[in-house]
Amino acid sequence: MDELTLIGIAVVEHDGRFLVGQRPESSPLAGFSEFPGGKVHTGEQPSEAAVRECLEETGLDVTIRGQFPSSRHAYEHGLVELHFFDCVPDDPDQQPVSPWRWLDREQLAGLSFPPANRALLEQIARQ
Repeated sequence: MDELTLIGIAVVEHDGRFLVGQRPESSPLAGFSEFPGGKVHTGEQPSEAAVRECLEETGLDVTIRGQFPSSRHAYEHGLVELHFFDCVPDDPDQQPVSPWRWLDREQLAGLSFPPANRALLEQIARQ
């Protein structure tokens, strides 16, 4: 059985808009849209990974205000468990670094996210 990789993801929302990027060509699931996040390091909680990865990837500090249900998915490259955190930017006026951008809730439906994000996206669409 594949080793389980824990991933912390920051679902950053401000004024009904969400922070979204695109997975680089050099990564698994290249070309898919994504929320900022990454692997949980040894001794780190998924929530800490989500905040750290968001800052590293987007340049934005965020605060967690809640949590969405987690998701486990087996991809060709391995088994992942995604922990999604409902976040807000600490400075709403600060712009994220490219290729990260703010998109309206309605725009999310037109993007291709990895399959493990499906339940989260359905929940966001219902809000």
